[in-house]
Amino acid sequence: MSLEFGKKLTECRKAKSLSQKELAKLLKTSHSVIGKYEREEMTPSIEAAVKLAKLLDTTVGYLLGENKDAELLKDPAMLKRLQDIENLSSEDRNGILYSLDNLLKAAKLKAL
Repeated sequence: MSLEFGKKLTECRKAKSLSQKELAKLLKTSHSVIGKYEREEMTPSIEAAVKLAKLLDTTVGYLLGENKDAELLKDPAMLKRLQDIENLSSEDRNGILYSLDNLLKAAKLKAL
């Protein structure tokens, strides 16, 4: 597993508002195992990594830090933001997207 696995696992778990204990229960393991995964003290089996990805609505590739651009929409925190925007009124959604477009444009110009 990559050195990003623990960080990504923690990020995804928190984005789903799960404690280590809650995630462990879903995975049918102990919370200390989840803690060891997150601290990179223990490497999950391939089967455990696949189960974790499914439980966290992401992919093993995202947890491993691979394909960052292609997996953007597998990032639970980003998905949550997009869902929150989608659930707003049309007027509020358009205002946020307008602001976001302008912020992105400014950031791109600044990077030049």
